[in-house]
Amino acid sequence: MDRMPLFDLPEERDLPQSMPLAARMRPLTFAEFVGQEHLVAEGRVFRKCIEADQLPSMVFWGPPGSGKTTLAHIISNVTRAHFSSLSAVSAGVADLRRVIEEAKKRLKSSGQRTILFVDEIHRFNKAQQDAVLPFVENGTVTFIGATTENPSFEVISPLLSRCRVFRLSLLGDEDVRLIVERAIKDEERGLGEFHIAVSEEALRHLVTISDGDARVALNALEMAAFATLPDSDGSRSIDLSAIEEALQHRALLYDKSGDQHYDLISALHKSLRGSDPDAALYWLGRMLEAGEDPLYIARRLVRFASEDVGVADPQALVIVVAAQQAVHFVGLPEGNLALAEAVVYLATAPKSNSLYQAYSRVQQDIQHGRNEPVPLHLRNPVTDLMRRMGHGQGYKYAHDYPDHFIKQQNLPSSLQGKRYYVPTEQGYEKEIADRLKEWWGESREGV
Repeated sequence: MDRMPLFDLPEERDLPQSMPLAARMRPLTFAEFVGQEHLVAEGRVFRKCIEADQLPSMVFWGPPGSGKTTLAHIISNVTRAHFSSLSAVSAGVADLRRVIEEAKKRLKSSGQRTILFVDEIHRFNKAQQDAVLPFVENGTVTFIGATTENPSFEVISPLLSRCRVFRLSLLGDEDVRLIVERAIKDEERGLGEFHIAVSEEALRHLVTISDGDARVALNALEMAAFATLPDSDGSRSIDLSAIEEALQHRALLYDKSGDQHYDLISALHKSLRGSDPDAALYWLGRMLEAGEDPLYIARRLVRFASEDVGVADPQALVIVVAAQQAVHFVGLPEGNLALAEAVVYLATAPKSNSLYQAYSRVQQDIQHGRNEPVPLHLRNPVTDLMRRMGHGQGYKYAHDYPDHFIKQQNLPSSLQGKRYYVPTEQGYEKEIADRLKEWWGESREGV
C-alpha cells in the first residue's frame, strides 16, 4: 500500500484503456489542471510552494470531483520527496505505521523526505489520526489529507493545527465543459480515437447535471460513447438521449442564462406572493431538477421574505436563511427539502409589503431631499466641547419612563411627523400597528 497504482509511473502517458476515462484524463501538470485558480494560478503561494518543493502539511477540503486527488497526483510528479499514498477507506493503523517506519529509514539513509497522502481522511477515527500526529510534528512525514467533509469536525484539532487547510470549490460549468471537450479530442488518454461528436444540447445537459463534478461528467461521457454504435465512417454521434440514459436524468427545458431562467423564477416569486404552496413547490422543483444553482434560489427567497412578507411574519427571514445554510452545509439533493420547507412557509405566511414601501420612501427622501443634520439631542456628547455645544441636551432616556417609551423628536426638523413605515393588519404587523398607535397616537396611521 506504500504506493497506490494511481501514482505509479505518473509520467507515462500510455495508461491502460481498461482504466476509467476520469482516471486516464487526470491532469499530470498544473498546465493541464482546470479550475481552482485561487490555488493553482501562476504566482499563487500554493503553487509556488509546490514548485519549490517546500510543502507544508495540508488538508484539501472540497466536494467530489473538484480536484483534490488530482492535486496530490501533481504533487507526486513535481516533488523530489517520496510519495506514499493511503486510502482511509481501506487502510488502518498498521498501514500507517509501516509507511512511517519506511519514512524514518529513508530519511536516515538518504535524507529523502516522505509525503504521506491520505485520501478520505475523514474516514479515519481519532486513534488512527492520533497515530499520524507525532510524525507530522517531528517532520518524519509531510502530511496531505483530502476530504469532502468539514475538517473542523472530521480532523482532530492537534493534527488540523499543524496543517494548512485549502478549500476547493465546485468546478464551474465552463471548467467541466473544457474537461469534457479535452477528453473527446485526446487520442492518447481520452476518446479521440473514437471520433466522437456530441450535440450542443447533449453537451449542455451533461455539464449542467454534472453539477461541478468532473468525474461524473467523464464517466457519463464514456458510458454514452461506448453505448453509441459507430456510423459508416467510424465516427460516433452522441445525442441528448444517449447522455440522458448515461446520466439517468431526463433533460428539462431550461437555460440558466436565458428566458427559462427568468420565467421560472418569476413564476416562483408570483406563486409565493399568491399564497399558493403547490404552485410554488412545482416551480421550485422545475428549477432544481433542471440544475439551477440552489443558492441563487435561496437568495431570491431571502428577497421575497423581506419584500413580500416582511414583519407580518418575522420568522420568514429566519426560516429562509436557515434553508440557505442547510443547502450550503449538506448540498444537493438533501438540501432540496430545506428549500421546499422555506417555500411552503413563505407561501403560507401572511403577506405585507409595508417594509418594502417604507424603505422606498426613505430612499426617495434621501435621494431628493436635503442632507439634514442629526438633531443635537440625539448626538453623543463625547467631549466637553461637544457638551457645551448642546450635544445630548434634552435627550430623554426611554428606559426612565413608564413602559420604556417617551415621545421625542428623532427625525430632522424638516421631516418631523413623517411616517415611512405603515404596518398593515396582516399577521404580526397587527400587533405592531396597535403598539405604535398606543405609543404615538392616531397620527401614526398616515404616510
